[in-house]
Amino acid sequence: MEPILARRTLLGSGLTLTALGLIGTSPAAASVEEAAAPTIHGTGAWGARPARDAISVLAHRTSKIIIHHTATPNSTDYSLAQAFALSRSIQNHHMSANGWIDTGQHFTNSRGGHITEGRHRSLEALNSGNKHVSGAHTSGQNEVAFGIENEGTYTSVGPTTAQWNALVQLCKYMCQKHGIATSQIFGHRDFNNTACPGNTLYARLPELRRAVATAMGVAPEADPVTWQLVQPGDTGERVLVAQHLFRALGETSVPANGIYDQELDAAVRRLEARHGIPSSGLVGAETWPLIVAPVRAGESGEAVRALQLLLTAHGMANRSDGVLDGRTETAVRNFQARNGLRTTGVATADTWRHLLF
Repeated sequence: MEPILARRTLLGSGLTLTALGLIGTSPAAASVEEAAAPTIHGTGAWGARPARDAISVLAHRTSKIIIHHTATPNSTDYSLAQAFALSRSIQNHHMSANGWIDTGQHFTNSRGGHITEGRHRSLEALNSGNKHVSGAHTSGQNEVAFGIENEGTYTSVGPTTAQWNALVQLCKYMCQKHGIATSQIFGHRDFNNTACPGNTLYARLPELRRAVATAMGVAPEADPVTWQLVQPGDTGERVLVAQHLFRALGETSVPANGIYDQELDAAVRRLEARHGIPSSGLVGAETWPLIVAPVRAGESGEAVRALQLLLTAHGMANRSDGVLDGRTETAVRNFQARNGLRTTGVATADTWRHLLF
């Protein structure tokens, strides 16, 4: 008979399950080799505080992975001690400042490539292959998605090589244990109005999905079509589209000049306030669905101008008169057909999302 070892006893002693060779033997895994776990240091190893309340463990597999950055300094201390100190700091902030019951994310990946368990029981749920710990990392996704915090700020620089490699291996293990498609690896900004995980790391998510697929020995999947972030300081087509759409909602003080200025920022914040969204001033995953509206043949105005602008950018039209006539409707139908959407000629939210991608 195999010895029965309590997970809390193991982690409390500072040992990881990987070190004892116990991960990968679950029947949920195809084989030990296929689902070999990276080294993950549990809450007991880094001296976590007890959770303030019972951790909610849900009886279903996890279906997504959401990538975050901690927005902390890009430390050059790559030690395990730094990874543990970071985990304690995050937990203290989440519990003491935010008032949460525990760390919000499931796992933290340090700049040295050391992975630690975040919320209690996350490692247990990950290894089970059929349970999920309810987290507090992404509004609307906490009951279905793993959250991985990556130490650092990745607005203009990328993660270290060790951190990147650890992220690939962690995502690979998550996908294998829970049957998650690599196309279901997202950034925080794909769901909430936030710049997280930073422009540079977010831009590497297609590369991450491919790297995970390669590590798993499976064919890469198409990247998900998500709402694209527009933020202060940006210029160009998406900014101009947002300006036209806000003007269509009556925000006529917003200029249609393609520059994300104070007027657009203020309009975004007013919209967020009306809908109970935390104030960010970002046109993101929570903003776009509120400003795009179905546009049909016979309509005219600012929203149609925005639609025509995007159709032209995709080579489907070459006009911007703000009138949705037969030619513009045909362009919408052609775009929908080309992208596998329902061919209705009506610019639905799904059509807008594909046009903006």
